[in-house]
Amino acid sequence: MDAAWRMARWLARAEHDAEDVLQEAMLRAYRYYAAEDRGNVRAWLLAIVRNTFYTLRTQVPVASLVDEFDEAIHGAEDDVPNPESLFLREADAQELRGAIEQLPLEFREVLVLREFEECSYKEIVDITGLKMGTVMSRLARARERLARALCAAAVPHAGGPHHAMQ
Repeated sequence: MDAAWRMARWLARAEHDAEDVLQEAMLRAYRYYAAEDRGNVRAWLLAIVRNTFYTLRTQVPVASLVDEFDEAIHGAEDDVPNPESLFLREADAQELRGAIEQLPLEFREVLVLREFEECSYKEIVDITGLKMGTVMSRLARARERLARALCAAAVPHAGGPHHAMQ
């Protein structure tokens, strides 16, 4: 259930939209639970969440699906975190969330499934219905775009305060 919620949240971005997606997905899952031969239940449920999102997305204006995403990304906890490390950790998490949000949906979904939900490539194929090569290609492109976005955010702009000192 947690994985289904996170998947809905990453795809829909807004909490209220994710709740709608998850509620509809759970109704669909419950309706077909006994009739389906699922094999991997987690992948089956995540596929339902994904398909429900895309179905509802065609019924809802796209503008309503771009609200700010505010779920915290949790890192390893320090024994006794100090305020500075907490601030830096939150700033890094916000920067990462922002960069992930900027990815096109087709890249964002495979990245979230692989990196946050720790799905295997086979599970991602089962969930998305894509071919293995497409999953691998999208994941590589998602990682490349994410790395570029994070590097660009880390590089100071030319002509900024550091430039004036030279």
